Amino acid sequence: MTTVHTATYELLRAQGMTTLFGNPGSNELTFLDRLPSDFRYVLALHEGAGLAMAECYSQVSGRPVLVSLHAAAGVGQAMGSLVNAQISGTPLVVMSGQQARPLITLQGQLTNVDATLLPRPLVKGSFEAPSAAAVPDVLARAVHLATAAPSGPVFVSVPLDDWRQDAEDGTVERLSARTVSNRPCCADESLADVAARLDAARNPLLVLGAEVDACGGWDAAVALAERCAAPVMFAIELGRIPFPTDHPCYQGTLAVDIARVREQLTGHDLVLVVGAQVFRYHALSAGPFLPDDTELIAITGDPDIAARAPIGDALVGDPAHALAELARLTRPTDRPLPPLRQLPAVQAAAPNGALTIDQVLDALAAERPEDALFVSEAPSLGTWWDRVALRRPGSYFTSAAGGLGFGLPGAVGAALAAPDRHVVALSGDGSAHYSITALWTAAQQRVRTVFVIIRNGVYGALEEFGEYLHTTGLPGTRLPGIDFVSLAAGYGVPGTRVNTPEGLKSALRTSFDAQTPFLIEVAVQPANSGMFVAK
Repeated sequence: MTTVHTATYELLRAQGMTTLFGNPGSNELTFLDRLPSDFRYVLALHEGAGLAMAECYSQVSGRPVLVSLHAAAGVGQAMGSLVNAQISGTPLVVMSGQQARPLITLQGQLTNVDATLLPRPLVKGSFEAPSAAAVPDVLARAVHLATAAPSGPVFVSVPLDDWRQDAEDGTVERLSARTVSNRPCCADESLADVAARLDAARNPLLVLGAEVDACGGWDAAVALAERCAAPVMFAIELGRIPFPTDHPCYQGTLAVDIARVREQLTGHDLVLVVGAQVFRYHALSAGPFLPDDTELIAITGDPDIAARAPIGDALVGDPAHALAELARLTRPTDRPLPPLRQLPAVQAAAPNGALTIDQVLDALAAERPEDALFVSEAPSLGTWWDRVALRRPGSYFTSAAGGLGFGLPGAVGAALAAPDRHVVALSGDGSAHYSITALWTAAQQRVRTVFVIIRNGVYGALEEFGEYLHTTGLPGTRLPGIDFVSLAAGYGVPGTRVNTPEGLKSALRTSFDAQTPFLIEVAVQPANSGMFVAK
């Protein structure tokens, strides 16, 4: 007889899920026993970091990934990262070890009480197999559900004594032979109607979101924008960049509050939102959602996003397919492409010897390789892609829900998934500490990653939002006395500290030439990112 342990690894192998992430505990030892030689187990020193690594690995590779967590405490440690994975729609199988079945009712030590309830509402589904023999079926269901549109994480709890029980004969063959079609498309007549409305529009605007990049719609988005000569803006705080940021049609990113978004949409008679929520505001402000005489259409692969939009019409279907069809169905316009966007003037040098944000971005733009993949968690840099052009799909990933701790481990996961690309982690000095242990995994895995720590000594986004809310005297927003170069060295990652443009450029050149991780701590002058504008 085949054991549940053997059947599960054969099933994971058949699904291409041979890279596992986790932090093991006693409940997981029977699963990890005799790990097959063709599997790679990536050890994180914290469950939240492990899940963030798995999330970015999944996004970059385009495949489902299994992350192993330990009982209730391990799931709890990872739930901050799970918030990001849920918003990003990342197809993760989050598997938690459970106490042995005879001890669950007794609530023995390390029992995950009400295991299937704990991760909700952050998962698409949550399961615990009714019997040991059913474990492979439950895991197969979790993989298919995680990848089915709209994709997202799925939770599975497995008692530790299940792995050594017998699986049913033929289980692996039966489950491995199944396929699930998971990308439904918009109806042809609906897309024809959208195309007609685009043709009739006087000044259409495209607003693109992360789904466009995730589902492979980058080129189709460019084709539609050029065919309609439509300006393109990015959705609010999007998790992935869906369009080249040096293209003439690109006109910036939507603001975070209702009033400023309304101003940005003024003058456009039709707004087509593709692959994004309408809209994921961060700050409340008064007034209607849209300007007068502006219509809105949304296309998304997530029916819940479509249903909860407060305005406009919505189509549910694959955004990449919709963009390609619209580019085919719309008539070429005789309007010229939008004029090139004028960026603000470069900031002057800071008076205290620290770099300005513009100096950092100019150095990064000058030195980064063309194949660079960025994992970003540095709100103080603002919409830095306006100055550091992103020209190819799959080049930008960030914490879609704003949960801190994604940047450093996300970069490790990205580098493991794309070892042929240069990976750059951009992290604030506040957010870096939520998952600083990821540096150890980077050193152990010898990933080719440059960790750029933007050290301004404050929780910048927090102070900016405090100004927006007209608060004063806030405690706990300053971060003096932190030495990231020493912290990195303790985890096995070499690093350097810079405070001049030439020093930063030199450090970047050195780090991009290296085949192992490197950390650059950059002292910058605190500056307002422009995310929140107080009224």
